[in-house]
Amino acid sequence: MGIRKRYREPTVRAELMEQVPHIALFCQENRPSIPYAFSKYLLPIVVRYLADQNNQVRKTSQAALLALLEQELIERFDVETKVCPVLIELTAPDSNDDVKTEAVAIMCKMAPMVGKDITERLILPRFCEMCCDCRMFHVRKVCAANFGDICSVVGQQATEEMLLPRFFQLCSDNVWGVRKACAECFMAVSCATCQEIRRTKLSALFINLISDPSRWVRQAAFQSLGPFISTFANPSSSGQYFKEESKSSEDTSVEDKNRIRDQEVPEDILIRPEDVTADPSTSNSSVKLESTMEDDAETSSKSPGEISVSVDSSLLCTLSSESHQEAASNENDKKPGNHKSTLRPEVGTSSQDSALLDQELYNSFHFWRTPLPEIDLDVELEQGSEDKFSPETAEAAPEVPTPGSPSITMATRKELEEMIENLEPHIDDPDVKAQVDVLSAALRASSLDAPEEASSTEQRSDAQDALGVSELANCRRSPDASVPFASSAVENMDSTLRYIHNDSDLSTNSSFSPDEERRSKVQDVVPQALLDQYLSMTDPSRAQTVDTEIAKHCAYSLPGVALTLGRRNWHCLRETYETLASDMQWKVRRTLAFSIHELAVILGDQLTAADLVPIFNGFLKDLDEVRIGVLKHLHDFLKLLHIDKRREYLYQLQEFLVTDNSRNWRFRAELAEQLILLLELYSPRDVYDYLRPIALNLCADKVSSVRWISYKLVSEMVKKLHMATPPTFGVDLINELVESFGRCPKWSGRQAFVFVCQTVIEDECLPMDQFAVHLMPHLLTLANDRVPNVRVLLAKTLRQTLLEKDCFLTSASCHQEAVEQAIMALQMDRDSDVKYFASIHPASTKISEDAMSTASSTY
Repeated sequence: MGIRKRYREPTVRAELMEQVPHIALFCQENRPSIPYAFSKYLLPIVVRYLADQNNQVRKTSQAALLALLEQELIERFDVETKVCPVLIELTAPDSNDDVKTEAVAIMCKMAPMVGKDITERLILPRFCEMCCDCRMFHVRKVCAANFGDICSVVGQQATEEMLLPRFFQLCSDNVWGVRKACAECFMAVSCATCQEIRRTKLSALFINLISDPSRWVRQAAFQSLGPFISTFANPSSSGQYFKEESKSSEDTSVEDKNRIRDQEVPEDILIRPEDVTADPSTSNSSVKLESTMEDDAETSSKSPGEISVSVDSSLLCTLSSESHQEAASNENDKKPGNHKSTLRPEVGTSSQDSALLDQELYNSFHFWRTPLPEIDLDVELEQGSEDKFSPETAEAAPEVPTPGSPSITMATRKELEEMIENLEPHIDDPDVKAQVDVLSAALRASSLDAPEEASSTEQRSDAQDALGVSELANCRRSPDASVPFASSAVENMDSTLRYIHNDSDLSTNSSFSPDEERRSKVQDVVPQALLDQYLSMTDPSRAQTVDTEIAKHCAYSLPGVALTLGRRNWHCLRETYETLASDMQWKVRRTLAFSIHELAVILGDQLTAADLVPIFNGFLKDLDEVRIGVLKHLHDFLKLLHIDKRREYLYQLQEFLVTDNSRNWRFRAELAEQLILLLELYSPRDVYDYLRPIALNLCADKVSSVRWISYKLVSEMVKKLHMATPPTFGVDLINELVESFGRCPKWSGRQAFVFVCQTVIEDECLPMDQFAVHLMPHLLTLANDRVPNVRVLLAKTLRQTLLEKDCFLTSASCHQEAVEQAIMALQMDRDSDVKYFASIHPASTKISEDAMSTASSTY
């Protein structure tokens, strides 16, 4: 009776749960003897304790269950029949509040362990119900916090069909903690959706979170903004080649479709838009212009046929990669024999439509353009002037049906003005101010289009010469019939301005208006509203209204954003990067310093030399907390530079020996590690002239950890210089080692010489015959050294390292007698430690352990 009463104690049950994983593992190892012990006796106890009245017992049982699942000690059948039914029962509406919350958390955590099939059949339906729990926000918060994990398990189809509607509800929950949890898992949810939904729906949803009334939600959203932008990355357009000439042919073809460099555009690659059936009932619906870089590549490669456009002029369209690919493939099936696409009028087009389209052709407020090709205009004019100014070409462009019209333009302007008026009373809020700025820019752009439409035919011809023929993408109407939030409308207006503006091609004036400056930051990879919000993270007002460390979060995710945009859109981030590099907080600059080598790989050698090298030079003179970031990846950055630019840093390496705090020995240890890697980047002459003095200085450092790494550095330097032709630098370095360390008046210097010799022998940095000639005679003289520590290390080097090398026993047999005599002398030494290491053969031969066993491992 006493025993049964004792087991009613919560502490006993909790202790039992802690032992269950160990018992289960024992049962698994002895499964033939006790095949059903765990499934029949232990697992029911664990599941039953999930609903225990004591909180400690529930926590330990949850931990035990997760440990069992992680170690795969529970059979799949038991998971389906014994675990999941209990968890579903615990999440019933009449269940205890705390138990329900914990059961939902367990279901979410076990989903990645049990796999997609069980999650979709047993966990997903109840999870969707819990997302709509109206009574307890704690349950909704747990669901929101684990939403990304569930999405990653069930996959894209289940996410888009079942989970996204629930996610939209959670993002608009009336409890800020739920919305904050949604913002934190936004990247994982985005990764589980297709590009179209990510662009058209999730982007607008994320803008709402960034503009949330709660500061904590905005803070979490801004921290997730960079990771969310990175989900738009397209590997085919952000290839990881560095030098331009090292690109593969596949990478070259992809990039050429997005940006033609120093080449003219042949007529046979100009693509006409595809046929789209317009629904008149959608002419008043809200619209978005969206596109991705893969759309450009796919349009160029999958639409070889001649394509025509038939679009309602009152309809603005939404671009999607899926519809684009489908229409392109259909068009190819219809016209397989036609491989030349030129922009020419459709048969039967009326003259009235032509006149209307002539006015709207260059209305950039309504059209999205692919990146302008960087071509030599003089060569283009010389080679194609006759074709461009021919009557056929002059008639071709006006005949292209377009979705724009003056009525739509006036309606858009009116809508913009109304939105600005509604937002002006809240202009003090930085988020609202950013929206007003975006809307004002859109309004100015629409106003500027009117005089452009009224310009003469000659001016339009000149603009056409500079821009080439604009490539229109496949269009379809947006599935959203209205824009529910003001921030979503802001994104829509931003999207209509999404085109690349090359100021050098359009104007010779070097000064930019604010509107032109904003246009220079427009790109077509991610929704422009997202990029604008990301660029605003460097605004000082953000630190006051959102997060004091918002600039650090911006700096942390900048390489990912740069990789997503690609090097052709680096101009969008350049100013932001320079602002972060000069930030007053050293943590921001430190973050950039640790990632500048990754950014250099993304940008390539030309942009690195132009934009990153000056900032890199500034980091070299910064605080030690910032310099360590540069130092840890010094080799990674310098190897990306041209050899002439790389040699300039030889003069600055000496500066790393000077630190703000002389006790910062890890800084010098990292320098030694980097110098080992830098040996391959420089010639033997540069190594001898610039790296040798630093290495010898580090060998005499006060801290033993720095010296150990420096011995490795010197031995590698000896190897490189000896292999050079002629090996005079190697001989000079060895002679300097003998003079500076082998004959040093201080015992620590002589001990360092032995350490260097030991490393040279272990790593075979010198042929044994060369070692016997240049280093061994000086090494053996230390057998009579007056300091026992030097003799101890010498005994270990000769006994454990040198005599273990077969190459020494074969190639340096003439020196064996001298070595044996030295060992015999050390065996007769008056110091017991010297006798010990000269007489026996300990197992340890590691240089660091050798150093630790001597008195040298002190400051």
